[in-house]
Amino acid sequence: MRIIVIDMQSKLVSRALERVLQQEMPGYTPMISDGPDSTADQCRLFKPYALMMEVTGYTPWMLEERLKICENVRRSLPECKFVFSVDENADPKLAERVTQCKKDGKIDAFIYNSTSERYLAAILDSL
Repeated sequence: MRIIVIDMQSKLVSRALERVLQQEMPGYTPMISDGPDSTADQCRLFKPYALMMEVTGYTPWMLEERLKICENVRRSLPECKFVFSVDENADPKLAERVTQCKKDGKIDAFIYNSTSERYLAAILDSL
C-alpha cells in the first residue's frame, strides 16, 4: 500500500481529492494533512510515497513555504516524491514559477488545478 499525503488549502477540496484517488488508484492510500505546520511530521510518521501540496499566493501555502516543507521531508525521506498543485488561471506567474521548480529538480511533478482526475491519478502512479 502506497501512501500519498495531501496538503491543500481547502479541506473540502482535500476530501474530494481523497475520494477521487481512492476510486482511481487502488493500492494507494491518500491521507489528508492536518495542515502545513504538521505536514512534515506526518510524512516522517507515515513515510508516504508522495506528498501533494497546493501552492497559492497566500501564506502558509506560498511556494517558498512549500519548498521548505519539501526540504524538511527530503532530509528524512529522500525517496518521497513531491507534487505541487497550482491554479494556472488565477495566478499564471505562480504557475510559471512552479513549472520552473520542476525544471530545477526541486519537485517531481506539478499539476494545474484544471487537470482531470484521471490525469492526476496517472501522474501520481507514474512517479
